[in-house]
Amino acid sequence: MEQTTVQRRVRVIPATRPANRPNAPRRNGKQRVAAYCRVSTDSEEQLNSYTAQKNYYTQKIEENPDWEMAGVFADEGLSGTSMKKRREFNRMIAACKRGRVDMILTKSLSRFARNTVDCLEIVRMLKANGIGVIFEKENINTLTESSEFLITLFSGFAQAESESMSQNVIWGQQKSAENGNVTFQYKKMLGYRRGADGNPEIDPDEAETVRRIYRRYLEGASLGDIKKELETDGVPTAEAVEGWSYQVIHNILTNEKYYGDAVTGKTYTTDPISKKVRKNTGQRPMYHAENHHEGIVPKVVFQRVQEEMARRSSKRKVMQRHGKTEQGKYSAKYALSELLVCGECGTPYKRCTWARNGKKRIVWRCINRLEFGREYCHNSPTLDEYKLHQAIVEALNSFGAIRQEMVEATLDIVEQVQCPGEEGGESLPALRRRLDELTIQQGELLDKVLGNMNDADLNAQLKDLAEEKQDLMERIKALHEDELQQALNASRQREIEEWLAQQPMVLTEYDDTCTRRLVERITVMDGETIRVKLRGVEVEIEQKLC
Repeated sequence: MEQTTVQRRVRVIPATRPANRPNAPRRNGKQRVAAYCRVSTDSEEQLNSYTAQKNYYTQKIEENPDWEMAGVFADEGLSGTSMKKRREFNRMIAACKRGRVDMILTKSLSRFARNTVDCLEIVRMLKANGIGVIFEKENINTLTESSEFLITLFSGFAQAESESMSQNVIWGQQKSAENGNVTFQYKKMLGYRRGADGNPEIDPDEAETVRRIYRRYLEGASLGDIKKELETDGVPTAEAVEGWSYQVIHNILTNEKYYGDAVTGKTYTTDPISKKVRKNTGQRPMYHAENHHEGIVPKVVFQRVQEEMARRSSKRKVMQRHGKTEQGKYSAKYALSELLVCGECGTPYKRCTWARNGKKRIVWRCINRLEFGREYCHNSPTLDEYKLHQAIVEALNSFGAIRQEMVEATLDIVEQVQCPGEEGGESLPALRRRLDELTIQQGELLDKVLGNMNDADLNAQLKDLAEEKQDLMERIKALHEDELQQALNASRQREIEEWLAQQPMVLTEYDDTCTRRLVERITVMDGETIRVKLRGVEVEIEQKLC
């Protein structure tokens, strides 16, 4: 049987719509065209450019008979390196996804995005939905075959430009910082305002709030206590700060600008694309401008606050039974929680409530003994709170007899601070003058060495100068630290004495505030005796519990 051969035929079915256009135009046959424009800064000149761009695209779309206006989307004063903060751009993309836009007009790739990855991602997403983007400057239509190559090329150039501009900005900021120029964010910083000369000046009302925060912290108040007090009194925050918080108060207490110095370069931006900001721990140079402006609080007060913060953060707490002791948060509820320690193991005491036969009794117990038993602390006594308070009151009353001695010690220390280095024959001004002289000699000698590199005597002299200069710098640093510590001690004693002058000679009842101000440490010697170490003076008082 013969097989019949059938001739194969292929019939072409012509396309009726563009391959990359699943979103058909409207019934009137017009394409819905949107425009996107952006300016990099919010300066007046650039804002005028922004307005001109909007007018340009509005006119261009309306004059084309095949186009229909789908909106003009414009972002002002924003960077093009990231899409996250470009509200109008994101709104345009959302309209595209909902099928309300067929084409996008924009001036150039740099207006659209300076991040190559983001640009390609957006373009590919739009192309998959049949939406083209026309970049006028580069003459690129993303619906053409060669568009992606050209986009990659030109957007790469735009990204490189952005990175170069970022480096130029960083360099300019560094040079400005080297010259002692500091940027103040007045709307976010309590206590300062821009003066008539452009420099920061103190706002009296806000400055008083800053001093209050420092004063209350040194009096023993926690960040939470200060926050509640400020909120209760209706004290306003800085203009751009929404309400009081722990972080806001902490920032005020740790900002060196409040004593007149300024440190720049505390953070840095990793790159101009991601714009991630990291804390500078040595990756970038920092610049410390001393005596940059008038301070609100004395430097010694600021230093005392930093010491107090370090002391509070080092307070120990026991997490759980059979657990390890670790650094814990400070609690200002009871003064004795931070002052009362066990004489046997050195662990802080804890306030406890005993309930027996329907009666409550407040006692203080060693945390080590309480949590781990006699194995870790054998003989620490349990102290009745009332007896403990009475013993502290009597110890502080006995302190009244040595008030005059404390005044004399304060005056002696203040005099030493005002006349530093007289006993040792060294003073900071003299040492610094000598350092300047050595620096000049070193420069002159270095010029000679460069003219004759093989001269052994010159090289030896240069080495000796460098060693003397290094030794001198270490002596200056040590003397500066000594003077600062003396000033801190004098400040503490002066504050205590001023406060004591306002108090009665004899205390009649226990007070936490008084205890915090006067007492540095209370050691439980045994069940009948405590030892009270006073602040600012080398005085310890042994007191029996009644």
